[in-house]
Formats: sequence, structure tokens, C-alpha cells
Amino acid sequence: MGHQMPPLPWLRAFEASARHLSFTNAATELHLTQAAISKQVKLLEHYLREPLFERLPRSLILTKAGAAYLPKVNDAFERLSAGTLEVFGGRRKGILTVRAPIGWAVNWIAERLPAFMDHCPQIPVRIVSSVWSEEAETERYDLDIRYGTGKWPGIRADRVSWESLEPLCAPEIAKRLHSPEDLEAERLLHVLGYQEGWATWLAAAGVTRINAGSGAHFDSSLMAYEVAAHGGGVALGRTSMSATELRSGRLVRPFTLSVPVEESFYILTPDEGLGHPDATPFRDWLLAEVAKGQA
Repeated sequence: MGHQMPPLPWLRAFEASARHLSFTNAATELHLTQAAISKQVKLLEHYLREPLFERLPRSLILTKAGAAYLPKVNDAFERLSAGTLEVFGGRRKGILTVRAPIGWAVNWIAERLPAFMDHCPQIPVRIVSSVWSEEAETERYDLDIRYGTGKWPGIRADRVSWESLEPLCAPEIAKRLHSPEDLEAERLLHVLGYQEGWATWLAAAGVTRINAGSGAHFDSSLMAYEVAAHGGGVALGRTSMSATELRSGRLVRPFTLSVPVEESFYILTPDEGLGHPDATPFRDWLLAEVAKGQA
């Protein structure tokens, strides 16, 4: 049995005209001519056998019938919009946007991303670097890589790193570090935002006379590594981000002690909803890269 309702273009013209109380403004919004909007509303009124507007020289006024009908039309459009979003997801044609901490984006994602782009050239990707992972943001991210314990309500969190703490410094500084106690004469470089840091590593090393909070503090690992590479002190690296610096030889490990920590990086997606159609291929690729590294 067919639905007894007027054509959607007529309803759309009425709804826009009722919001603006102007055929001209409704035409601008719907990218039609004023004459086309006026005609569609006339056809709707003829179909309903009831006038919906009072036409004044420079404006429109809803009739009682029009004012009563408008909420019904609005509700129908809202239900249709919500149903479309539920079934097909949002931003179906938008670029896939992935947010990641700047240190992890540069030291882990960057060297692997070309392989993904070569394998999936049809998927455009936008990588947005962050320093602080604020949970409440106005801009939407399709995938979010965040550091923590993996417990975020209403969010699926797939682990993408297993971290250990290890001191890193320039080769010339490493030559004078023979035991962890020698760090007392060096500047410690800290990265803000991590629960586990120098205090964790020094405790594991059995060092008690060094002030674990002394030294310089930075808001990204990139800055701490760069200062360390220029001889400014000893940074505390996390294994997923330190490999690039170690391979380059700019930084070295002065000690063999590597201390595993609970916190790590996770890739986050909502528990419910389809999200961006390209989010799953990207997440699957990233998790495969992680598994490859673990192997």
C-alpha cells in the first residue's frame, strides 16, 4: 500500500519557506529560483486543498493550517535524516581523518604510511597531529590514537603499542654514563602527560638519591628527543617512538635496563555506529603493522 503523501520536493520547499518566511531565501538555500519555490508551494497547497501561507508584499505568514503542518514536516525530515545516518553513516564521501599524538605520528606512523597509501590509493587520509588528547573537541575525528590505559567508556580501544621506558642520550653523553647513579650529574628531560616516567625507571634501577622531577619538561617526545640529541640532557624514551632515533644514531641507550609500563597507545573507534567507511580498512592495516612488529 502506497503512502498518501505529497512529493518530497514540495515538502522541502514548504519547510524552507516556513523557516525563512521568504520564498527568496528558501530558493537561495535550496539552489532553486524564487519562481520554482513559489510554484512548488502552490502545488502543495493545491494538493492539500488548503493555503499554507498568507502572501504579503515583502514576507510570508503561516496560516493556521501551515503552522500546524510545519512540525509534522520537520519531524518527518528529522526522522529521515537520523535513519540515513544510522544505516549509512556520516561523512560517506569525506576524507578519512586520523588524529594521533605528534610524537607517535612522526616516529611510528610516518615511516609506515606510504605502504598504506600505495596499497589503498583510493582512500584519502588526513593525519592530524595532537599534543594533548582532549576528549571534548568540536572537530570530529574518524579514528583517534591516544595514550593511556585503554579504558574509555563507549569507545572501542585496540592496543597498538607495548611500551618500555629507556633512557636515551647523545653518544658523547653516553660515554660518561657507566651506571644509573651517574645520572645525578645529568639533566633529566621529561615529557608531560605521562603517568609513568623517570620516577618509575629510577625506582626499577634501584636509584634513590636522584630527584626524579628535576630537569626540563616538554609537551612532546619530539622536543625532548631533539634536545637530547643536541646534548641537552637524557630523555626517557618509549620503545614505540625511540626506534627511529636509535637507528639514526643521534640517540643511544646508555644502559641496558628497559622497564615495561602499563600505559600504551591505542586506536579508538566508537562502539556504535558505522562511522567513516574507510575507518575499518585503515584500522585493520594499522593493527596488522603492529602484529608484524610484535612478531
